[in-house]
Amino acid sequence: MSAPATEGAAATALRSVLTRAQQAAERCGRSPEQVRVVAVSKTKTVSLIRQVYDVGHRCFGENYVQEIVEKAPQLPSDIEWHFIGNLQSNKVKSLLAGVPNLDMVESVDDEKIANHLDRMVASLGRKPLKVLVQVNTSGEESKFGVDPSYCVQLVKHVKLGCPNLIFAGLMTIGMLDYSSTPENFEIEMGSTNVRIGSTIFGAREYLKKDKSQ
Repeated sequence: MSAPATEGAAATALRSVLTRAQQAAERCGRSPEQVRVVAVSKTKTVSLIRQVYDVGHRCFGENYVQEIVEKAPQLPSDIEWHFIGNLQSNKVKSLLAGVPNLDMVESVDDEKIANHLDRMVASLGRKPLKVLVQVNTSGEESKFGVDPSYCVQLVKHVKLGCPNLIFAGLMTIGMLDYSSTPENFEIEMGSTNVRIGSTIFGAREYLKKDKSQ
């Protein structure tokens, strides 16, 4: 699918993505309601996000703490924000305090960050926070995520040692060359949470963007 060139194309692109996700679910005998599409809006404007929101979508993902903290107050409170980037311990308070409608952190990959999230949720008096344990299934050193061999141990820690977190599943990080390892990307393999960015919003723009967040 070609990337949308104008803001008006984002809503059309979203509908196409949702249709494709629904068809993929139906092909493998699953209910379309079992597949969540997270519209990844990093580097995109509030107005563009609002356009996608206005056609009924409510689940959006952001990679950078500063960016999501800036955007969230400018958008409706019924958005279900997902934080999908690598989360540093010193950013946990800013994220949880700055985004009251944060629905999920998809990038828990070690016990330290799980513990920080757990303590801060309690400190701020928030309801328990849903988290995904991120697993580096491709084995690439450049990718974040727990090694598969440590995955079970980390899941047990979240479930048994972090009462303010709700373990909601695994997020796998596959290789960019999906043609050689399509099992990393196909909804038919059992995915329930699919992140789609540039296909909906168009190419990302990183100029003047601080990637150290």
